Amino acid sequence: MPVPKNLFKAALREGRPQIGLWLNTGEPLLAELAGTAGFDWLVIDGEHGPNDLRSIISQLQALASSSAEAVVRPPMGESWMIKQLLDAGARTLLVPMVDSAEQARALVQAVRYPPNGIRGVGAVVARASGFGTITDYAETAGDEISLLVQVETRAAIADLENIAAVEGIDGIFIGPADLSADMGYLGRIEAPEVQEVIEKAIATITGAGKAAGILTFSEALNLRYIDLGARFVAVGADVAEFAAVLRRLAGRYGRGTPQTGGPSSY
Repeated sequence: MPVPKNLFKAALREGRPQIGLWLNTGEPLLAELAGTAGFDWLVIDGEHGPNDLRSIISQLQALASSSAEAVVRPPMGESWMIKQLLDAGARTLLVPMVDSAEQARALVQAVRYPPNGIRGVGAVVARASGFGTITDYAETAGDEISLLVQVETRAAIADLENIAAVEGIDGIFIGPADLSADMGYLGRIEAPEVQEVIEKAIATITGAGKAAGILTFSEALNLRYIDLGARFVAVGADVAEFAAVLRRLAGRYGRGTPQTGGPSSY
């Protein structure tokens, strides 16, 4: 039994746009439902979603038959956490708050087995290897693991060229909410100053031969970023979409909750 092919990773290498959605409820049934919607990738969010290792595993199981790639975002880029997620069966990771090429190189080490990295060797008893049924897992898994890093601070933007040059990074995701806040434009990603930085970042990433990614809740912005060369673009989050639909439904019967504002990006 071979390691399953990571079609999302292949699509990024081929330059094919991939449209995604954030999963923030922590609920396997909703993850399974989202897996039928037609998205190319779905982010199981361990940074801002109510997730732990067991709930992430449950959502990976729920998405096992989906054509959408399950992308797991840990709360931080700690090597011990990455080891657990990979053994649990995650094969595409989106690591937040990567501010330097040094951090990026450490993450590459964390997803690779020795002698090329520091990932602990123990997957023979883990879900990732089919509990030992993928007999050559340790030798072949690296080809299908995809590492995506988030740049979302001024420090990261300042070191972006070096981050993009790190071998083993498959894609670089621009976090517009944190980036705009760090620039002094909290909640205002549409500000011209922020958009200028984002557009330059997309050009830098794609110019280095890496896939650029981003998430906003603005269709106009998302389409523009795709036109500029972004190749993995998330267009919403399950919580936000679910809330909006329920509020509209209640509103038709005079029971709607006033919308006091919401995130334009994540």
